[in-house]
Amino acid sequence: MRCLIIAAGRGSRLSHRFPLKPLAPLAGTPLIERIMVLAAGQGIHEFVIVGGYGHRELERFVRDAAARLRVVATIVENAEWRRENGHSVLAARESLAEDFVLLMADHLFDGALLGVALRAALDPGQAALVVDFRVAGHPHADLDDVTKVRVRNGRIVDIGKRLASYNAFDTGIFRCTPGLFAALEESLRGGDGSLSGGMRVLAQRGDALALDGGGRFWIDVDDERAFALAEDLLAGGRHP
Repeated sequence: MRCLIIAAGRGSRLSHRFPLKPLAPLAGTPLIERIMVLAAGQGIHEFVIVGGYGHRELERFVRDAAARLRVVATIVENAEWRRENGHSVLAARESLAEDFVLLMADHLFDGALLGVALRAALDPGQAALVVDFRVAGHPHADLDDVTKVRVRNGRIVDIGKRLASYNAFDTGIFRCTPGLFAALEESLRGGDGSLSGGMRVLAQRGDALALDGGGRFWIDVDDERAFALAEDLLAGGRHP
């Protein structure tokens, strides 16, 4: 199975640490390399990585990292990287004709969470998201920025950062069929080019599944607070 990694954004909130966020060294290792290592640890050896801002620099790094890790990496450019993240997913469409997993370049996680996604059984046209049901007093999630999810009977009912009623958080780990691309296009026609918009289209059909991550570790390394916390956790050997 191939792994799609979205790495197109600028990451302006961490630009003081490194101009290109996916290459920001976290405890000595660039973020995107950590994601590739975690995925390879779950048996994934083919990657499709979507760049945008600083694409050429990212491309050079990924090619070198792929050679070191002995994996295959296809690098795709999203010229519309300033727009919502669904555009980055659509940019990889031609490289993903079969089921794939989808990860964020700035979400660290316990490798077992990816294992949950890999073991999921999907019907054609479906997509699944690994969720965290620890919505009260979560140790790492930023309530102002985290994507919220409303889950009922193992299926996603709604998803978005501004949900008033929710019972789970989006960990940034997806298992997808190519049906996600058509859902993203439908969402885009309605004015929403986000990945969450595509998942909402699938949710309306009952085709968006929620996979319980079992409370395992994940963190969105999106700002200085999260970066410092992740670095502290890694330095202490408490998480991969």
